[in-house]
Amino acid sequence: MQLDDVDKRIVNEYLKDARCSYREVAKKVGVAVGTVLARIRKLEASGVIKGYSAIIDYSKLGYDITVVTEIVVSKGKLIEVEKSVAEMPGVCAVYDVTGETDAIVIAKFKDRESLSNFTKSLLKMPYIERTNTHVVLSTAKEDFNLPI
Repeated sequence: MQLDDVDKRIVNEYLKDARCSYREVAKKVGVAVGTVLARIRKLEASGVIKGYSAIIDYSKLGYDITVVTEIVVSKGKLIEVEKSVAEMPGVCAVYDVTGETDAIVIAKFKDRESLSNFTKSLLKMPYIERTNTHVVLSTAKEDFNLPI
């Protein structure tokens, strides 16, 4: 879907604060409230806006371990494996990638035991040949809300 300048400005306002009212966004963008409402409905219906959520600092909730796990999958079962992995506790993202590995998983854990259980569960899954887990030492940036 092609977004015009007004759509982009509206989306960017919601990226800054998804709790903004239509009236607040309209004032910041310089359009009528009805325009914001109509544009938001169009963006939701087209799937550009998939939902609204809070941005959580998981480290403040005890999730001090973030990992990036590479997975090699056998026998053309990548989609099935990715779906199963996506349902596992702690998993934030599952990416189908190019290169020497087939998938990349981003996950967060409260302790080493949870990470160990996750890794062992992966290795027990059929069609997973091997994994390579990287423990994140520090995070320079973690923000999936890119301004458009």
